[in-house]
Amino acid sequence: MKIWKEIQGWGLSIIIGFVISMFIGIFIIQPYKVNGHSMEPTLDDNQRIYAWKISQTLEKLPNYKDIVIIDSRVDRSRSFWDSVNEHPLIRILSGNKKEDFFYVKRVIGLPGDVIEIKDGQVYRNGVMLEEPYIKEQMYTEQSQVWEIPEDHIFVMGDNRNNSKDSRMIGPVPLDHVMGVEGFNK
Repeated sequence: MKIWKEIQGWGLSIIIGFVISMFIGIFIIQPYKVNGHSMEPTLDDNQRIYAWKISQTLEKLPNYKDIVIIDSRVDRSRSFWDSVNEHPLIRILSGNKKEDFFYVKRVIGLPGDVIEIKDGQVYRNGVMLEEPYIKEQMYTEQSQVWEIPEDHIFVMGDNRNNSKDSRMIGPVPLDHVMGVEGFNK
């Protein structure tokens, strides 16, 4: 009888710990790994980063120049269950460790902005951006222009010549922003 009470106590502690971990990972902070070279020189391949999710939980817009983690599958809607299934504990328990659809990028445009790329330079609302964080001059063959819709952002990697970002996938819906990286500002 005493052993059974001990097992129940441990079981309850494990369940409570699991629930708290899920809550923290879904709504507050979650680890991610940089996959590739698109954010060099700011972030390196395989570098571990942490996304603060509070602002996204409260549906706040990120700021210009913030580094964000996005779900690149912009052609589909996200649900609460996506966040549950992407939690590190659930991925480990299910054996699904793949997270190659998460991109780490920098916020260049917010809703209502017009982003233009011409002559290797980025312009926001007609003003050329000063970008000391980029790796090298961007190679472009033709000018491109995007109007950022409501509830979307425009993101680019710091290594512009080696980055799959909003230039390819388009503006990113706010509900696809997983969090703001908070340690490399």
